[in-house]
Amino acid sequence: MALNSINPTQTKAWSKLSAHYEAIKESQMKTWFKENPNRADEFTIEWEDFYVDFSKNRITSKTLMLFKELAKELKLEDAISKYFDGDIINQTEGRAVLHTALRAPSQAEVFFEGKNVIPEIQKVKLNIKTFSKAIIDGTKKGYTDKPFTDIVNIGIGGSDLGPAMVVDSLSFYGNHLKPHYVSNVDGDHVNEVLKSLDPETTLFVIVSKTFTTQETLSNATTIKKWFLKHGTQTDIAKHFVAVSTNISKVKAFGIETSNIFPMWDWVGGRFSLWSSVGLSISLAVGYDHFDSLLNGAHKMDLHFKQEKFETNIPVILAFLSIWYNNFFNAESEAVIPYTQYLNQFATYLQQAIMESNGKSIDRSGNKVNYQTGNLIWGEPGTNSQHAFFQLIHQGSKLIPADFIGFANSLHGNSDHHDKLISNFIAQTEALLNGKSKAEVLLEGTEVAIVPFKVFEGNKPTNTIFIKQLTPESLGKLIAMYEHKIFVQGVLWNVFSYDQFGVELGKQLANKILNEFDSDSSLSHDASTSNLLNYYKNSRL
Repeated sequence: MALNSINPTQTKAWSKLSAHYEAIKESQMKTWFKENPNRADEFTIEWEDFYVDFSKNRITSKTLMLFKELAKELKLEDAISKYFDGDIINQTEGRAVLHTALRAPSQAEVFFEGKNVIPEIQKVKLNIKTFSKAIIDGTKKGYTDKPFTDIVNIGIGGSDLGPAMVVDSLSFYGNHLKPHYVSNVDGDHVNEVLKSLDPETTLFVIVSKTFTTQETLSNATTIKKWFLKHGTQTDIAKHFVAVSTNISKVKAFGIETSNIFPMWDWVGGRFSLWSSVGLSISLAVGYDHFDSLLNGAHKMDLHFKQEKFETNIPVILAFLSIWYNNFFNAESEAVIPYTQYLNQFATYLQQAIMESNGKSIDRSGNKVNYQTGNLIWGEPGTNSQHAFFQLIHQGSKLIPADFIGFANSLHGNSDHHDKLISNFIAQTEALLNGKSKAEVLLEGTEVAIVPFKVFEGNKPTNTIFIKQLTPESLGKLIAMYEHKIFVQGVLWNVFSYDQFGVELGKQLANKILNEFDSDSSLSHDASTSNLLNYYKNSRL
């Protein structure tokens, strides 16, 4: 069954939220803290190793009550059931959305078209485990009988961003295999990676559902040509594996059937790192850590599926996001992880969030008359404090931010970690309270300079505090954002799991590519024609 289609702005709850917004939009959070000594406790969720403090938001208990009413009117509970039960909620493509099944335990039952998909998933996971172990321990070797030293993942979008982010985030847990990721069709990218590789000790993982993606196949072909300068066509079977559904094209490339790992149509690319797409994760950190990542995600799945809305982390985060986007007109959200390990996390979330909910057509096929989607950006603290925090603190834009921190470091340097976490905590306090004119004057500031040193404060933040960065906690964190995306899509009445918006430019690129070495030309606007001619005349 499909999801319901209801315009959220036409609901009673939305009208109530609009009135409520008008009543509290100028209120100061620090005043609420003074008036309610229990505010922090009332707006904090403690779950497993997660401590989520959302008290520094421009909300009251009434705000949450009204969002619960909105969720009821928009049938969120029913949508969550359909999400986990394998219903066709990706209606435009006629697909279920079952990445949650990929991390379900072996004894679970998840049915799609009348068939329990768990046994098939477990079979693939066993193949990933067996293959990873053989590569890591050196029993599976290259064509000159040397053990592998490097792994290269060749993919783009969900076939690159997810695995690359996870491997980077879990590099503390890495083994002796050095991971590399090739995604951009820019030939300089692939050639820079190849410069450091030994063909005798490098394993290549080609990730493409259709095995027709232009960027991926271009890079794979370039790498294959490079490899064949050293090895033979027969040797390809030992150095190339594929994650794909197109068995015939993979075999034509030279990859053995036993080295093909399957994918499923009910897993969207940006949610596919839990599947065979995560093979490079299993190779880089070992299967046990990959399995822990899946287990963590599954725990968050259960929390999201079973927890009441007022203590449900993804639901609360989605409510807050819609509150700022649709009522405060805040167009962007910052994600600030206070760990260098999550250096690629915001980049990963950009795809997951903006590709999912960057839609302007509702589930009935009508153009929406309200804002959907969020601009997502961010970098690790404390680096970002010395960069764009100026805009968050004193700029004219309202920018809600998620602060993600870990109570314990991995390498155990307490001096560094204390300094890191002191900044992590202090920044949200500073964004809350700001600095008044009176406080600036008390510091002895010259009167003419005072306005420049005043901080308005009242800037909203969520603090997501986690005991330690482990494969399991990372799995929980990623799944938390996945479910937040789902809730936002349901409440905005859009289809979150198609991505037609990426297709048009790709189609036009293929047409323009054919014109580079041809005298014939298609009809273009004047700007595009000039750019095309400039390139043709400038090539060396």
